[in-house]
Amino acid sequence: MARVHFSSSAQVLAAYLSGEIDHHSAQNLRQLIDSEISETMPEQLILDFTDVGFMDSSGVGLILGRAKRMQAVGGSVLVQHAPPSIQKMLQLAHVAYQS
Repeated sequence: MARVHFSSSAQVLAAYLSGEIDHHSAQNLRQLIDSEISETMPEQLILDFTDVGFMDSSGVGLILGRAKRMQAVGGSVLVQHAPPSIQKMLQLAHVAYQS
């Protein structure tokens, strides 16, 4: 099961993801992250994958959807600390990330 906890400061919202991100958990994460975006209205969303052990294509969709949402309001998304297996998936999907 995937989880997320948040921290925010100076127009930056950080979402620290953990666990396994699959079709079912991605839906829940999307709702939680979107709700937090609506509440905090950040200029940048950081998605931190340090503690994610597994992610399927639903996780890529989660990232791309949040990027589209942030772009619509003039913001951006930064993906960081993805484990090697997830980095490979992000590369194949042409999603930029920071190690």
